[in-house]
Amino acid sequence: MGKVISVANQKGGVGKTTTAVNLSASIAVAERRVLLVDVDPQANSTTGLGGKPKDSIYDVLIGDTDIRDIIIKTDLSHLFLVPSSLSLAGAEVELVDMENRESVLKSKLDVLIGEYDYIIIDSPPSLGLLTINGLVAANSVLVPVQCEFYAMEGLSRLFSTISRIRNTLNPCIYVEGILFTMLDMRPLLAREVRQEIERHFSNRIFKTTIPRNIRLAEAPSFGKPILLHDVKSKGAQAYFELAEEFLSLNEGDVRL
Repeated sequence: MGKVISVANQKGGVGKTTTAVNLSASIAVAERRVLLVDVDPQANSTTGLGGKPKDSIYDVLIGDTDIRDIIIKTDLSHLFLVPSSLSLAGAEVELVDMENRESVLKSKLDVLIGEYDYIIIDSPPSLGLLTINGLVAANSVLVPVQCEFYAMEGLSRLFSTISRIRNTLNPCIYVEGILFTMLDMRPLLAREVRQEIERHFSNRIFKTTIPRNIRLAEAPSFGKPILLHDVKSKGAQAYFELAEEFLSLNEGDVRL
């Protein structure tokens, strides 16, 4: 199978890393081999899985390190991690002068395609070179969105970037789906933003939504995905539902 999915949104604080970590973990529980690739210099996916790497994706992108040498096992037998580190913050500058700078990550991941069922990329909250590398390497893009004032503007910019990449560097990329995160439909603004997104992108929205959930928010401080922190929480159940929907879209009818 070997499908590559980029989890991307240039706006921060929308649950991007939470989604990358917990969707990866939930798919892994379904006994699919999953590789989570952290290309965000904040390295939140790495710490969220308890990773304490010696080397990181920076050493692969900028140096001569083999990507297989930095892959870390996690507490889930089917989930593996390519860690990030703060040193990746300098990669945006260092990539500028490299040949095929937008495709460096793809060239590193291509050797792993047959070894994993799904490779999930956690991209930085920007539209810089690291995010573009994630989009060029991916088959599809999963877009977490919080129902707030700037959501539509952010989606428009991201979709414009995806369109340019499809026309130049990656003609096969498509939108896996838009995922509503940290959902609280009590405020009028949240309801209006959701309705506006549904009006413009109705055929690209996941049926599953992720609620605001304290247990989900605190899980990263324990270095665990939510299913290992509190499997009975609303957050864990939501990501199980998302994994089921995701696998059904990609593999046919699936029940977790």
